[in-house]
Amino acid sequence: MRHWLPILCAFALFSVTGLTIAQEQGPNRDSGATVGRPKKPADDTSAPPAPDSDQPKIPSQFKKDPAVTGDLANFKSDVDMVTVDVAVVDNKGHFIPGIPKGNFRILEDNVPQQIRNVSMGEAPLTVALVIEFSNLYQRYWSAGWYQTLQLAWGFASTLKPEDYVAVVAYDLKTEILSDFTTDRAKTQEALSRLTMAGFSEANLFDAVTDTADRMSGIEGRKAILLIASGRDTLSKLTYDQCRKKLQESGVPIYAISLLQAMRTLMEARGSMGNIQEMDFLQADNEMRTFAKETGGAAYFPRFEGEYGGIFQQVHQALRNQYVITYAPSNKAHDGTYRKIKVQLVDPATNNPLPVRDEKGKPVKYEIVAKAGYKAPHEVE
Repeated sequence: MRHWLPILCAFALFSVTGLTIAQEQGPNRDSGATVGRPKKPADDTSAPPAPDSDQPKIPSQFKKDPAVTGDLANFKSDVDMVTVDVAVVDNKGHFIPGIPKGNFRILEDNVPQQIRNVSMGEAPLTVALVIEFSNLYQRYWSAGWYQTLQLAWGFASTLKPEDYVAVVAYDLKTEILSDFTTDRAKTQEALSRLTMAGFSEANLFDAVTDTADRMSGIEGRKAILLIASGRDTLSKLTYDQCRKKLQESGVPIYAISLLQAMRTLMEARGSMGNIQEMDFLQADNEMRTFAKETGGAAYFPRFEGEYGGIFQQVHQALRNQYVITYAPSNKAHDGTYRKIKVQLVDPATNNPLPVRDEKGKPVKYEIVAKAGYKAPHEVE
């Protein structure tokens, strides 16, 4: 009977998420496929709506300000007009709305820039699910395999019908299971193929940079949801090379770490060796760095009950952001990497802007934005 328990649990999971496993075997994985967002979305009504969430309250000093209204701007890769997605969140990860245009300041290579426009709103998402699926942690019916499916199917069930999603799995190589699509049947079929892993290697650096490179030319709100242990075993790229490429791609990474509860249990029992423990700590730091420097976030859940809150925070961060557009003072098309820093200031004093809640109490906040962009290079 216990051999059937994981099967019943897995099917119960799929029933909860509102998704069903495709019965037919899909095509073989194609590592040479090209990821590209279709121009016209397919008709789709199968995806369940995103879960309801409490709307964050607007701090009193930001109410009724018309400077942050309007449609969401698109990302532009042209160096003559730069668009930066910015999230301002409190210490609980809640988005702070209603901040006036005049309170934002952008520095490019430490030089203040002239802001053209600030807008905010919601827009369809383009999300790539990049999933570590190696035989080391995803053995059939193992805890790692089960948690991977919970996170992947769970997040897919929160997407809106107009959202694009691709599924990419990696072990020794990166393989595209489904291209960007609004057809949830294709996403279901791709996720249903996460059964038997082929290799024990996990080439994280190669997988995430390859996906970010493919997504760098896509306009609109986009992100990579990385579901992984964070360990890299045999990538062609080094950590520093991967970090640089991710900074230049402009695609935010939201990382969810696997097996945190099991690691905690092993550490408490003293059954994890010092080298293995250091490997995992390094993996956590790398995932935090990738997320922070690309304007995303990293999560390290220990309990299944945390998953819903994580999905909600990712949606809030992506759908509710300020979009700041500015013309850089450096007009050179030299292919260099330009560092960006976003600040909130009081124009009267030029000091950091204090934020208070409805009761007048100070609110600690964090500004989440990409660390920079790569200017285009013109070949003479």
